Amino acid sequence: MRSGNELIFISIASYRDTQLVPTVEDLVDKADEPELLRFGICWQHGAEQPALPFAEDPRVRTLDVPWQESRGACWARAEAMKLWQGEQWFLQVDSHCRFAQGWDTRLIRMTMQTGSEKAIISTYANPFTPSSNASRAREVLHGKPQLIALGGFTPDGIPKLKPLDIADYATRKVPMAARFLAGGLLFAPGSFVEEVPYDPELYFFGEEIAMTLRAFTSGYDLFHPVEMVAWHDYVRAYANRHWDDQEPVLAEDEPSAPAWHDWDKRSREKVKTLLRGEITRKQFGLGTARTVAEYERFAGLSFRLSRLQDYTRRALEPPNPAIDEDWPERIYTWMVHIPVDRAELSAVAFEEVGFWVAIIQDEDRCEIDRHDFTKAELKSVQDKPRIALLRELHSGIVPHFWSVQPFGRDGGWGRKISGTFNESDYSIIQEDLDDEPLETRT
Repeated sequence: MRSGNELIFISIASYRDTQLVPTVEDLVDKADEPELLRFGICWQHGAEQPALPFAEDPRVRTLDVPWQESRGACWARAEAMKLWQGEQWFLQVDSHCRFAQGWDTRLIRMTMQTGSEKAIISTYANPFTPSSNASRAREVLHGKPQLIALGGFTPDGIPKLKPLDIADYATRKVPMAARFLAGGLLFAPGSFVEEVPYDPELYFFGEEIAMTLRAFTSGYDLFHPVEMVAWHDYVRAYANRHWDDQEPVLAEDEPSAPAWHDWDKRSREKVKTLLRGEITRKQFGLGTARTVAEYERFAGLSFRLSRLQDYTRRALEPPNPAIDEDWPERIYTWMVHIPVDRAELSAVAFEEVGFWVAIIQDEDRCEIDRHDFTKAELKSVQDKPRIALLRELHSGIVPHFWSVQPFGRDGGWGRKISGTFNESDYSIIQEDLDDEPLETRT
């Protein structure tokens, strides 16, 4: 049990989400000391949604926002943060989660175990499916603790993050050092609200690397929990997404793009400016306790060159071992041909395809690259019996194994096929590292 007045401020941004009430109820029911919880909720909703049953609870502070006025998830998180009133701890979660018994005591204990005065406990929570009859007791909550790994970079140089199981979690006694934080489960001292406030101008993609870099340069240390704390509904078939609700603005001649496209474009530009270290100590800029270069050495990557060390690719615990500064020169650009027999993927008709997942591994079965080939990318090869999926990737390790699995929008996953590369299936492309990063091609 905790001791003293250790209040936890829980920040929740909820967009037209029917799971908000079950999420809050689960937080309260599963806490060891629910009387020490304080909620700050940015409730973006429509008139069709009923009033919140805990609206009069003194522990709950709510911003009532018509969903049409929302500017997206990061804007809402910034608004919810403003409801903080000096509580000792800060917890940010999504509005469609479930929690382990005693989650509050567990998170504080983990923070103490790190030995850091400015520790952040964060991860991608395991998935769950909400009960259709609102009975939380029947929901299945399982899985293994996960870390956040770097899966590569987008064509415009923003890191792509992915979850991986922590293989040795059962033998670990204290939290695992981390390279990245997650927006959907973030536990930190209350000082985080003042020192790393959410930037309302960020939209969605790039949020987590921006917050990671701002937290690290502000002196915060990042950790993953090695025990289960929370679960997250990723599918959300019932949900309205903010970007889906943004209608194009109609002009006399032709419609323009939805408003969120412009927000996302400006957001990504701001993230890239942060990665270049060009925004220093401003309200939503980098901290002064550490530098971007120190983070790159810690995490084993290069923002400028869109490269990651093989130690990082394998998701081994940071900080990365010291390495020569010319390490990016040993990370080669590969052109890889994945040979696919179209007949073997016939379980999912092309008309029903949502995407194909292609994974490339080294000889130790460690993932080098993953790409979701969209239906548009596959259109030119849909009628060919033999297909060569082309991937341009960066790696210091030779590609060895490949697998491809189709996903149908209605039928779920199709059969996975896999194979081993021949030497003729890949080649190294010569590249000037002073050039802009090459785009991934299909």
